[in-house]
Amino acid sequence: MADFAAASGAGQKAGVALAATGLILTVAMPGTGALTATAESNQASAALTGTQPEIPAAASATIDFSRAAVSTTADPDSKLKQLLSAQSVGSIKTSSSKGTLGAPLDTLTTASPFGYRVNPITGGLGEFHRGQDFVAQCGTQVHAAAAGKVTFAGWHPYGGGNRIVVDHGNGLETTYNHLSSFNVQVGQTVNRGDVIALSGTTGASTGCHLHFEVMVNGDVVDPLGWL
Repeated sequence: MADFAAASGAGQKAGVALAATGLILTVAMPGTGALTATAESNQASAALTGTQPEIPAAASATIDFSRAAVSTTADPDSKLKQLLSAQSVGSIKTSSSKGTLGAPLDTLTTASPFGYRVNPITGGLGEFHRGQDFVAQCGTQVHAAAAGKVTFAGWHPYGGGNRIVVDHGNGLETTYNHLSSFNVQVGQTVNRGDVIALSGTTGASTGCHLHFEVMVNGDVVDPLGWL
């Protein structure tokens, strides 16, 4: 009994002493099994070492880590930069490019879509419309769709009127047409969202609006695949 008391600690020694005098003592021992003791030991060890216990994942769990989906509020062009650095601009699919350019107007309402249409001036059939026409009263602020360098700001002799072209790198360009005035000049660097012009109805135009184009390696594509 004395040996048991010595091994069990001071509290248990008192209980053993009472039992030795003939008094009945009921001692409740903790019901900690091997599994509980091991779990508690692991948790204590993790707390001391700073590690975290493993958390199993279902076999069907997936992780979507598309480089084009990476974006931060600090760099609004990060999603576009990731996309352009990941692959040749000519091979980019709409599923990746969608949403990588910012809106050239605060509100986008399509007036005439990209593709073949009836010419609104001549009434001729089968005219290929090179961009998206968006509703905009004359004098509406026009924004750069992404950061880039202005490569053209002047009169477009083929119907665009006052026109701005911004080069975003890697073969991607945007154009802004029928403008009433410019806020930028050739060689100037602009950021996404900068006011670069005011909308108008110059050139081959039937009324105030913005004709917006996206060009990939010199060829126009549907802007809605990038906006």
